[in-house]
Amino acid sequence: MTQATRPLEQQPRAIVIGASSGIGAALVEGLAAAGYQVAALARREARLQELKARADRLAGAPRVHIYPHSVTETDVIPALFQQVVADLGGLDLIIYCAGVMPEVRPDEYDFAKDEQMVRVNLLGAMAWLNQAAIRFSRTGSGRIVGISSVSGDRGRRGMPAYHASKGGFSIYLESLRNRLTHQGVSVTTIKPGFVDTEMLASATSGGKFWVISPEDAARQIIQAAEKGKQTVYIPRRWGLVMLIIRHIPSVIFRRLSF
Repeated sequence: MTQATRPLEQQPRAIVIGASSGIGAALVEGLAAAGYQVAALARREARLQELKARADRLAGAPRVHIYPHSVTETDVIPALFQQVVADLGGLDLIIYCAGVMPEVRPDEYDFAKDEQMVRVNLLGAMAWLNQAAIRFSRTGSGRIVGISSVSGDRGRRGMPAYHASKGGFSIYLESLRNRLTHQGVSVTTIKPGFVDTEMLASATSGGKFWVISPEDAARQIIQAAEKGKQTVYIPRRWGLVMLIIRHIPSVIFRRLSF
């Protein structure tokens, strides 16, 4: 039996938040091709329509359901979560990859930008993944995945609020994992380095190396989710790099230019 002909009741169900471009869009395409029924959520409806057409064509069957949504509208999330799960006929996997990283000058302290990063990168994630945690803890199964960043491993000089939002997200996911692990629920923290996305293209500061494609990142994320991994650096070499960075003494770290 092929993925395209698998009965609907046997198809795993996934939600991807932040799906209109980059890693999120690649995840929707990869999951649909792997046989998932996928709910794709993002602000840009036109992008979602294009994504659905492309992913359904690649999958050879209609697999993608789209929902225009801004993660900053946290008051609608509980009802929207229930609607999406009902439309899918259940839920096996949820991936939160919505994120923003506006350009911040070295001498800039713009609270509006800081607030936007915290609301999208952290609070929106908590609002969505709390709903998934409630459901999965009741059913005794499920997979939660959060796309954090290597930027959350230590507070570096540039963009304090971005590092804080990603660091907070990583700690939230770790706490969620410790709470849910004995209830049959896996929680995976993904920490990418540089991925060839619109967000990276708009960043004008800092060097960029070891850049990977969204498709390569999505492939590794899906593998990590299905294996129930805990923390995964993408690409893997970032794990060693960040281990070293985390252990640099503060007196030295403050003198570094990054």
